[in-house]
Amino acid sequence: MTTTVIALALFAAILHATWNAFLRSGADRLWTITVMSLSMVIVAVPFAFVLPLPPAAAWPWLIGSSLLQVGYCCFLVRAYRYGDLGQVYPVVRGSVPILVTLGGYLFLSEQLPPVALFGIGLIAGGIMALSLGKGRASLTSLAYAVLTGLFIAAYATVDARGVRIAGHAGSYAVWIYILYGSLMVLTFLAMRGSLQIDPRAPDTWKAIGGGMVSLLAYGAVLAAFALGPAGPITALRETSVIFAALIGWAFLGEHLTQRRLFACVVVVAGAICVGYAR
Repeated sequence: MTTTVIALALFAAILHATWNAFLRSGADRLWTITVMSLSMVIVAVPFAFVLPLPPAAAWPWLIGSSLLQVGYCCFLVRAYRYGDLGQVYPVVRGSVPILVTLGGYLFLSEQLPPVALFGIGLIAGGIMALSLGKGRASLTSLAYAVLTGLFIAAYATVDARGVRIAGHAGSYAVWIYILYGSLMVLTFLAMRGSLQIDPRAPDTWKAIGGGMVSLLAYGAVLAAFALGPAGPITALRETSVIFAALIGWAFLGEHLTQRRLFACVVVVAGAICVGYAR
């Protein structure tokens, strides 16, 4: 990989951890992620008029991915209700390579090379370290984090197929933002009855900022994918686990014990092994 690709992947990792910190710090996390999603819709709509419309065959994949992303957001909100950013985020991100790799093995007959098995073992060990000992994550937060990872693995698999059918990554991404953001707002309305947004409130602008950071993170990943191999880029992005732990310690007042930091490093090492093996 070139220096540019590595820089883009690391930039995406920092941004991804940052928008999760925006969400974790919100008083009403479901409201926060809904406003984040709505802000992405507003930014994406103008691009829908200038980019080509995805073909009919791509729409089932677009809708499926959008629904899965709504499920991902709802479970992520629940996970952060019971656990810290530095506890939940490593489990969410670490479980994805395991689930995707095992899914390929079970349903697509893909073989698991030794380095992938080693990486899965490292991730599992890192997650266990986060769930044991003093200051451990609650079983409830771990359960929601793993379910969140399952939704990420599912929509990532759908997107991998859908974007190829669409034939235009930018158009596919724009319509994902529009559909997913709209569905997220409808989900909030179904659960709460109304969505109140005060443009003068600091929480509103914090949520909008989180949405813009999320957009930049996705854009940085797409730019990296256009210039380099997907496996190593995806693996390098998992360094966001360490950035999340540091952000939680520096800005959210979370404890950063040596054991927690070591567990995060182990999860990252495992994710890199799995990513390079794919």
